[in-house]
Amino acid sequence: MPLPSFARALAHRNFRLYLSGQGISLIGTWTQQVAMGWLAYRLSGSAVWLGVIGFSGQIPILLFASFGGVWSDRFDRHRLLFWTQALAMAQALLLAALVLGHVVQIWHLVVLAAVLGVVNAVDAPLRQAFVVQLVDDRADLPNAIALNSLAINSSRLVGPAAAGFLISWLGEGVCFLLNGLSYVAVLWALRRMKTTSPHRRRSSMREGLKDGFSYAFGFPPVRALLSMMTVLGLTIVPYMVLMPVYAKHVFHGDAQTLGLLMGGAGLGALMGAVFLAARRSV
Repeated sequence: MPLPSFARALAHRNFRLYLSGQGISLIGTWTQQVAMGWLAYRLSGSAVWLGVIGFSGQIPILLFASFGGVWSDRFDRHRLLFWTQALAMAQALLLAALVLGHVVQIWHLVVLAAVLGVVNAVDAPLRQAFVVQLVDDRADLPNAIALNSLAINSSRLVGPAAAGFLISWLGEGVCFLLNGLSYVAVLWALRRMKTTSPHRRRSSMREGLKDGFSYAFGFPPVRALLSMMTVLGLTIVPYMVLMPVYAKHVFHGDAQTLGLLMGGAGLGALMGAVFLAARRSV
């Protein structure tokens, strides 16, 4: 039975496995992100600390994501992704242990956010490149990218809503624990995959970075996208860091209020992802 056009990339077994595991893990990721912000504000009562933690999690990505992209071209993406996901799992479980053990301090959050930022600097470009490797028919690649975006944005809706409920009922530590356990799904999916590693060009790190920057800034469509994402990252995305302040002091709410506010952005993104998934070309 043929799959509908909006789900045709699911005909590829490896992509099916990846999407199922990643979908579960991403819900855990957004659950942790909401819980991290709420916990930081509860411990410090300071918007400044929210900014410090947000900065510590993002600055490694700014500094090292280009290196992560080169590594994803030089090494076995399947194996490398398994280890980045395992490290992210360890970070979540350590955070859960600190919170559930009632020994967590604000500096722990800063350090662990930085650790996760370093992992994400490799993991984020790696995952984007790995999706391309999972679809044999290039005609299905736009649909695979759209379905991957659909999974990401669905998690942005479900994860924060779940986090708000869990924080109010059981506390932030349970959110971190569930996120750690959610990585089992993606690790299991990666273990089940049968992939062949394509030939890697063994260029030096310097050559890889030079080629990457030359392509990014020399190809007008990519340059335009990078410019747009830079503007969005500087002017719009940082609002999420301050959402605990708005939830508590502007809307006089609690963790569930924060979950709804964060999930609202996910709803809008999800609608856009559904539209893209139905298209044959973006």
